[in-house]
Amino acid sequence: MTAKPAAAAARATVYGYPRQGPNRELKKAIEGYWKGRVDAAALRETVAELRRGTWRQLAEAGVHDVPTGDFSYYDHVLDTSVMVGAVPGRHRAAVDADALDGYFAMARGTQDVAPLEMTKWFDTNYHYLVPELGPDTVFTADSAKQVAECAEALALGYTPRPVLVGPITYLLLAKPAPGVAADFEPLTLLDRLLPVYAEVLADLRAAGAAWAQLDEPALVQDRTPAELNAAARAYRELGGLADRPKLLVASYFGRLGEALTVLAKAPVDGLALDFTESGAGNLDDLAAAGGLPGKRLVAGVVNGRNIWINDYEKSLATLGTLLGLADRVDVSASCSLLHVPLDADAERDIDPQIARWLAFARQKTEEIVVLARGLAGGTDTIAAELAANRADLASRAGAALTRDPAVRARTAAVTDADGRRSQPYAERSAAQRAHLGLPLLPTTTIGSFPQTTELRTARADLRAGRIDGAGYEERIKEEIREVLSFQEKAGLDVLVHGEPERNDMVQYFAEQLTGYLATQHGWVQSYGTRYVRPPVLAGDISRPEPMTVRWTTYAQSLTARPVKGMLTGPVTMLAWSFVRDDQPLGDTARQVALALRDEVDDLEASGTSVIQVDEPALRETLPLRAAEHAAYLEWATESFRLATGGVRPDTQIHTHMCYAEFGDIVQAIDDLDADVISLEAARSHMQVARELAAHGYPREAGPGVYDIHSPRIPSTEEAAALMRRGLEAIPAPRLWVNPDCGLKTRGWPETRASLENLVAAAREIRAELPTEAA
Repeated sequence: MTAKPAAAAARATVYGYPRQGPNRELKKAIEGYWKGRVDAAALRETVAELRRGTWRQLAEAGVHDVPTGDFSYYDHVLDTSVMVGAVPGRHRAAVDADALDGYFAMARGTQDVAPLEMTKWFDTNYHYLVPELGPDTVFTADSAKQVAECAEALALGYTPRPVLVGPITYLLLAKPAPGVAADFEPLTLLDRLLPVYAEVLADLRAAGAAWAQLDEPALVQDRTPAELNAAARAYRELGGLADRPKLLVASYFGRLGEALTVLAKAPVDGLALDFTESGAGNLDDLAAAGGLPGKRLVAGVVNGRNIWINDYEKSLATLGTLLGLADRVDVSASCSLLHVPLDADAERDIDPQIARWLAFARQKTEEIVVLARGLAGGTDTIAAELAANRADLASRAGAALTRDPAVRARTAAVTDADGRRSQPYAERSAAQRAHLGLPLLPTTTIGSFPQTTELRTARADLRAGRIDGAGYEERIKEEIREVLSFQEKAGLDVLVHGEPERNDMVQYFAEQLTGYLATQHGWVQSYGTRYVRPPVLAGDISRPEPMTVRWTTYAQSLTARPVKGMLTGPVTMLAWSFVRDDQPLGDTARQVALALRDEVDDLEASGTSVIQVDEPALRETLPLRAAEHAAYLEWATESFRLATGGVRPDTQIHTHMCYAEFGDIVQAIDDLDADVISLEAARSHMQVARELAAHGYPREAGPGVYDIHSPRIPSTEEAAALMRRGLEAIPAPRLWVNPDCGLKTRGWPETRASLENLVAAAREIRAELPTEAA
């Protein structure tokens, strides 16, 4: 059947785009600036070239209005703090002295001043810098960045749509500033903030912006009546401004629910809604609300967070239903394309058949344009594209890669007993203390040590054939020897081998498991200049052979102290991959858990007494609506227990989590039944330790005392002060001392100094404790 053309010809657009450039030019330029090899002018020119290249590519592809202002040196929420003048007092002097250096000081800190806290952007693996606000916060408008980029796009002949973090989301993401009462609610500052947004919008209108996009993803979460009323007030005020561009309020990552009615009634000119993550939710709610008469609807029908090709026929059916619900319907991705890699055509090593199933940012842009053309002109205008799309979808559905009968039979045979340790924690703990003989406040690290230039060079030389496998392995052994030697001299109690052989904590394992595909250029921004290459989880998962045993046992042979085996947990293996979308996530998690269980068992059999299974993504993957939490946490915690449940009582199971809000999943952390958990805590001033205590968490915990996402070196006094805070919540016999996260991104000089200070602080605190604490 041929779809009828839309009354107003549909246009293609996107909410945002990857920032890094085809070869991560942004990362290289910024890190060069930090090291003094690139000056500010050269950095700004690189950034401008990348911006212009993005706009050119989007316009040439057929995108009508291009996003501006979404391009960032570090983080778009930090950019918003600058835009509204919410600079913490401790950073004000640096910002006043040099805006660019002050900006990076807020992001990374300096030796003397701590950075802003960093945490996950909703349920993604992107990290944002948390705004710090208080009752004394004074907002002032600084629209320079937004206005300049809008004007730049106009001058180049493009139609710009400036993108701003909306005022409700900005305040809901903020936290009380240090020294402000913990119960302070930043949303109470809304009336101060709205005039600043009004001023920025007026400046954008004066600069020539016809539309401005205000992102409000926080409204897809459970919101109180007071928060919904605040949203209604905000958009009643902003929508009622005489001097403003047209306003497009964008939501993504799920169903708006009650907030949809609030925004539909507001005097704004358009809404952008997610029609992928929400299932039929937003479609049903929009119909129930009577649609958006007289307004623009931007329909996010292309998944902006995953890399599988779109189902054109399904998307066109959704778009056709939407035609009668708004004055005009335009086509977009479900969210910013920031969350996917840049270009699938750059992947030369993936099987051509499988490559047909993949769509990165450029391919998704093309999909959006095709769908807009089909919606505007009817399906006959895209007949060839529809036929090719059907063939590609059928190719994936019928591929042998997607179904392994042996894996499915093993998963089906799993019982509840497989996910339970043989003894309760109290008995295991006694056995582990006797077996390991660790001191009070045992010190350890999270796993990785600095990935030096020499290591990366060796890896590149191996790929290029400049060294053979034996030469590469000797380099890895040398690195492990150096890491072990340093840890022993520094006085750490439980050691790690440093992971020199690993490129990434997920990719390393994905490359050794069936069902996974690795990319060569699939970089996605995690935070700042930190980019990762999420592997593609395309089929059923199994472990052909041991993955970590060889290097762990080699490290253990070099020391009498315990060396941790280091694995990445099943939920994180899913969350930090582009996961298959053709079966429930819980089914995929069980497959990964069984593969990891084989590895855990082999590590224990080789003599490894401490095994860490990292689950930093447990909280970030939590659904945004509370009604969906229980089902997710059931399979998430079950998969962890399935991976670790087969070991002896005296084998100590650790897990690790970082850079997320943990307070609302403390029960799930308990349900993991790990013996020891280490968590990020330095930037949040031991908040998670207090949350564990409030829950009555009964096991051992290591809230981090060294913020590894900043180049600054914590002093012995600073680390000791954090330990004392930790001891206020966690008794000494159950408190571990460790950094916030792995040390892969740090340099050796700061790592040495920081860990030596950490160990010295632990010794200082041990000496202060009464002997009965042991």
